[in-house]
Amino acid sequence: MREGEALAFTLPAVIPLLLFWLGPLVYIFYLSFTDWDFMSPEKEFVGWGNYTYLLGNPDFYQALRVTLLFGIGSVIPIMIGGLLLALLLNSKLRGSSIYRALIFSPWITPTVAVSIVWSWIFQPDVGYANYLLKLVGITGIGWLQDSQWALVAVLIVTLWKSIGWAMIFYLVALRNLPSDLLEAASIDGAGAWSKFRHITIPLISPTTFFLAVILTIQSLQAYDQINVMTQGGPAGSTRTLLYMYYQAAFEAFDVGQASAVAVLLILLCVVLSAGSFWLGRKMVHY
Repeated sequence: MREGEALAFTLPAVIPLLLFWLGPLVYIFYLSFTDWDFMSPEKEFVGWGNYTYLLGNPDFYQALRVTLLFGIGSVIPIMIGGLLLALLLNSKLRGSSIYRALIFSPWITPTVAVSIVWSWIFQPDVGYANYLLKLVGITGIGWLQDSQWALVAVLIVTLWKSIGWAMIFYLVALRNLPSDLLEAASIDGAGAWSKFRHITIPLISPTTFFLAVILTIQSLQAYDQINVMTQGGPAGSTRTLLYMYYQAAFEAFDVGQASAVAVLLILLCVVLSAGSFWLGRKMVHY
């Protein structure tokens, strides 16, 4: 096949990529150097002004801090919890198929609906969360109204929704482990912990790497639960960079500043992805 013919076959995939990904990306980068409010016929070019303003704005650094805390507080527990559940359900447990379905079901439930229900659960006066705490003698928590607990509440919802999804991937990885290798280790006298550490963990590392990358990207894109439960508050305690972008674009109508936030968020995603692939080359065993 000649090079021109091969290029023609790739056009159906390349054209949508250019129109709906690369084109808008270049346009957002251009808008980040302008001052525009969605309605003015002209866009005023301000150079690096939007970036200078953001990098000197304490709200930006608070949003960056919340974004990183949300990423760490969601990605690591989801992966650990998913692995532990997969190990439990991979054993000969009665009714394991029912448990799998129940644990996975939150993932297929719309995030908006889940967030509304959890907002009721976290109500300080009549919510079930404080009701259960009072049963064990703990004073009720403000949850979504308390800047110290609001992010924790959002993380609880995120973990509850996503942990079953990670569990399914780990279940598949565990069931694809070579049984002869595990049997050989048992014959050599290896215990359960030794087999888990030296055989299971390395062999499921591709799944761990995949989940780490996807969950990191998802944490940077988290929006629905934050918008429904806290709207970035109280006092910006749950405002991530993505939610800061939304507020700048669709509440303040400052498209230039919102585009600058989007560009910086993309750069953060690129840096985290590059770091993940660098670690993956050193720690993932194929």
